[in-house]
Amino acid sequence: MSRAMLSAGRDCTPFRASALARGVSVAVFVYMVYALSQLNFSWPRFVSGLERGAHLLARMFPPDLSKGDILWTGMVESMQMAVLASVLGIVISLPLGLLGARNLMPQPVTWLARAVVAACRSLHPVIVAIFFVKAVGFGAMAGILALMVGSIGFIGKLFAEAIEEISPKQVEAVRATGASFANVILFGVLPQVLSRFVGFSTYQLDSNLRNSTMVGIVGAGGIGGALFSAFQRFDYGFVFTILATIVIIIVLGELLTNNVKKVFHV
Repeated sequence: MSRAMLSAGRDCTPFRASALARGVSVAVFVYMVYALSQLNFSWPRFVSGLERGAHLLARMFPPDLSKGDILWTGMVESMQMAVLASVLGIVISLPLGLLGARNLMPQPVTWLARAVVAACRSLHPVIVAIFFVKAVGFGAMAGILALMVGSIGFIGKLFAEAIEEISPKQVEAVRATGASFANVILFGVLPQVLSRFVGFSTYQLDSNLRNSTMVGIVGAGGIGGALFSAFQRFDYGFVFTILATIVIIIVLGELLTNNVKKVFHV
């Protein structure tokens, strides 16, 4: 092999990062160091935090199983909130997703629909729950409304993007038969996005199961209120019981959503 070929091989090293990529990586690293210095992050503080965390975990044992009625009531309410919020959010997200698809609707309509979806997605469910607690009072209704708004923001965006990625051939074939717009949506669009929509919906149900435990902290129903009260009373045994129950419910919800996906071949 000639010397020129060896030199060319060295100059054309595969997978070599470009100068721009290396520069961006260095800039990100420098910014991370700067951000850590501004946020009062230090290694001694991190280590001491781990020690205090271990002490807190030690105080959670043995678990307190004497308040089963409070635990059961809160968990049932959280699950009911999650299911209701998911169903309502999905039902509202369907038309919003269709209106937000740029390959089906005129531009002004898509702008309006996407603005509504973006507004629903802008705030964390806990912040939205605070607004609804002020509006409708304490309880599960505020939590359902807050989780529903978050569901609209998530599913509406993903559903609109999924519709924009469909193949136009099936849509044109249905239109060529003289079908109405509703039939075009029903037979040309929905069959192409059904599996993805089921996946979005099951993920949102799983997310609402988690978030339903947080909105209760601000008085929007669910087990979060009991968890917050237990922390305030330094009742760490009951705190561990609530956290362990939440983990079990999330795992069971994951198994349920996986079975639902298998039914729809997702």
